Amino acid sequence: MSLLHVGDNLDCDLERERWVCGKCGHDLGSARDNVKRGLLVAERDPAEIHPPLIDAAYTFSPNPEWIRILEFYCPGCGLQVETEYLPPGHPITYTTELDLDRIKARLAAGEVVIDDGHLRPAGEE
Repeated sequence: MSLLHVGDNLDCDLERERWVCGKCGHDLGSARDNVKRGLLVAERDPAEIHPPLIDAAYTFSPNPEWIRILEFYCPGCGLQVETEYLPPGHPITYTTELDLDRIKARLAAGEVVIDDGHLRPAGEE
């Protein structure tokens, strides 16, 4: 399997073109689509993450009318894969996109190799 580490908790199986959890290997969906479609989503109260620092009109805690915090989890093991701060009503963003065709072409041509989950130039030690 040609497993490429994309983030701390996210891998891409290049052969199958699938996102997979970096901990349990759970299939998270097509690597040609937004990985967040295959993750569980929890919306958190901003004050729970960033509690008020002072008891006043301005507490240094985010206003939930202006911001929402979304956490994305692997449905297989519960590992948190990503967090996103968005204005209310804003759609979930597409933050991770790979040029799979180019990566696979460069691997096939021998320009790069996968070494312990990371791409590196071929011939480099």
